Amino acid sequence: MQALRSAYRARSALSLPAATRAFSSSPAHNVAKLILTGRLAAEPELTTTSSGQEVVRYSVGTSHGPRENRQTSWFRVTSFTPEGPQRDYLLSLPKGTLVYVEADASIRAYEDAEGRRQHSLGVIQRSLEVLKRPYVPDGQHEQGPDAA
Repeated sequence: MQALRSAYRARSALSLPAATRAFSSSPAHNVAKLILTGRLAAEPELTTTSSGQEVVRYSVGTSHGPRENRQTSWFRVTSFTPEGPQRDYLLSLPKGTLVYVEADASIRAYEDAEGRRQHSLGVIQRSLEVLKRPYVPDGQHEQGPDAA
């Protein structure tokens, strides 16, 4: 920090023009980022798109407001995590897990079967962090592949 102050004073003393910020010459892209902190509504599911690509889909519920008037919003998230340990970890998360998700968001317009214009929010996972696993009382563990 001291070095920065010294450099600033030296530039001021020499009356050099202030440094300008360099910007990229590539076109600007509109980006909508979304951060969700909430609980999984169910275990994540592996599905296949119409093009044959496997994706993991899950829902996250976020709550806000006072306890007597709490509101919950549900977000359907899609993860394009490739096959491997990260995808296996995501698929192993139980319902109720508290997660922190960073995602890209986009709104798509479409017409439903009756010709009405509808909109949907697309949420594509960029990163996921488990904050807390759900509480499971002793003796009530689910029988899973690791059970003896």
